[in-house]
Amino acid sequence: MSTTPPLTSDQLAELEKRPKTEWQRTLDYIISGAPVAVAVILFLQYYFLPNYKFNTTTAVYPLFVGFFVLLLLGRFIGSFFSQKVHESLRAQAPFYSAVFILLIIFDYLTLKTGKLPLPYFPWPDKILNAIIEDRVLLLDCIRNSLILLFTGYFFGGIVGLITGVTAGWSKKVHYWVMPIIKILGPIPSTTWLPIVLIIASSLFKGSVFLIALGVWYPVTIATLTGVVNVRKSYFEVARTLGARQRRLVFKVALPAAMPNIFQGLTQGMSVACTTLMVAEMMGVESGLGWYINWQKGWAEFGKMYAAVIVICLTFTVVNIVLTQVKKRVLRWQEGTIQ
Repeated sequence: MSTTPPLTSDQLAELEKRPKTEWQRTLDYIISGAPVAVAVILFLQYYFLPNYKFNTTTAVYPLFVGFFVLLLLGRFIGSFFSQKVHESLRAQAPFYSAVFILLIIFDYLTLKTGKLPLPYFPWPDKILNAIIEDRVLLLDCIRNSLILLFTGYFFGGIVGLITGVTAGWSKKVHYWVMPIIKILGPIPSTTWLPIVLIIASSLFKGSVFLIALGVWYPVTIATLTGVVNVRKSYFEVARTLGARQRRLVFKVALPAAMPNIFQGLTQGMSVACTTLMVAEMMGVESGLGWYINWQKGWAEFGKMYAAVIVICLTFTVVNIVLTQVKKRVLRWQEGTIQ
């Protein structure tokens, strides 16, 4: 029984370049304009569907949504004049439409019908007003969280890098370090929280240690793997050119292992963000995790959800920055499989 072989990447690229039919092009533009159409439904529901009992609204939510709708509308108009804009919007439009649909559903269940009652489920307008009302304190909490996050991330990354390189390069170091990695690595860093709270001289130092410990393991494993898997031919060529031990490490092993190192740094950032939230909720006196715990204690769920949104945005920006740094450092990888 014969089977059809899978298409190669070149064949797929060739298929994508083929001109689309009139119906396919029309469908693409319909999908591209769908977010704006869904947003219109959102506005109609917000203004014309009566609110539940004593629920009140302000102009903050429609202004916030309207700003993004105008951006999307501008891109939609621009898609008729630029193929690049059209392709970008076509790829992102289903996601934007889904977000607006979720907002419509959530607004209906909270503001309009009260199916999800206060104070546990405030509507979007209430959450946005909470962000504006507490913006000064939230900005201070963001600053403190980022200081704590990057302090722990820096120390964990440096120690993980050193551990990974030495263990990957030296068999003696590998012999002594691997048992420690195997024992401590799989244990979540937050497991040590009760002990750290007792031993640490301050909550800040204890939290830095927990974040650093969480970052250390993935960075160590990724760096070690990268160094071990460097092709022996690279070292042979370098030795032929007269490279000494130190130069082999810093000019051959480290650059070749850089893709693995950045993979570990990315995983480490994810662990660091999780550990940060747990540490702040358990005792740190300032930060986004602390703010969430504090507002929950006062049943200010609108402000609690506001902090959750701020956390999502903050960590998204942090990951975008890390990704851009990775792309810049590994720009020599462009055009290869990463």
